[in-house]
Amino acid sequence: MPQMAPISWLTLFFIFSMTLILFSTTNYYFMSPSTPSPLTSTTTNSTLTWKW
Repeated sequence: MPQMAPISWLTLFFIFSMTLILFSTTNYYFMSPSTPSPLTSTTTNSTLTWKW
């Protein structure tokens, strides 16, 4: 099996690193989180009759 020169390993490392960084940044900036719908006032004001 032929051996690779160290410069080839270095270029492969840089190519894969740049690909990973580019992929991560594009996913970070293009993924928009779902905005929660504004919650309406759904609390009911029920009067409780406490019998102590």
